[in-house]
Amino acid sequence: MKAVYAGSFDCYTNGHHDIVLKASKLFRELHIVIAVNSNKTRSYPEELMACAIKKLLKAEGLDNCKVSIWKGLVAEYCATNEIFYSVRGLRNSMDYNYEESVASVNKLIMPNLETVYFRSDTPAISSSMVRELHGFGREISSYVPKEIWECIKHM
Repeated sequence: MKAVYAGSFDCYTNGHHDIVLKASKLFRELHIVIAVNSNKTRSYPEELMACAIKKLLKAEGLDNCKVSIWKGLVAEYCATNEIFYSVRGLRNSMDYNYEESVASVNKLIMPNLETVYFRSDTPAISSSMVRELHGFGREISSYVPKEIWECIKHM
């Protein structure tokens, strides 16, 4: 079975990585997709984040994971790559409500796409909070994997 774990990953946090670790054990192939939203301004370039995530996956021996950048609907990526499972991470009930609405839209686009939820065991800190802390010069290395920190610490 193949699955997709898509997000902006701006930036990729320990919470994201916890979800990847869990999903990579369940699925034969996990596509980590950096979904480009042209309506949002990124703090960290997609290419930089993709490279950092690839380094992290290689360092941890997660050979069943692949990283892609996609400038379209995630459901279309899934259809193109014959993926029928979408992995989503949950921190709280607000995440669940949002993710259910996304899953419903994905079902309209690709009826055989199922959403699988994982709860992260890391502290519930969002990418936007990490970006804000980093923007104010605060220490964020405890919120992101080492390979990610090495790529963004001078930004």
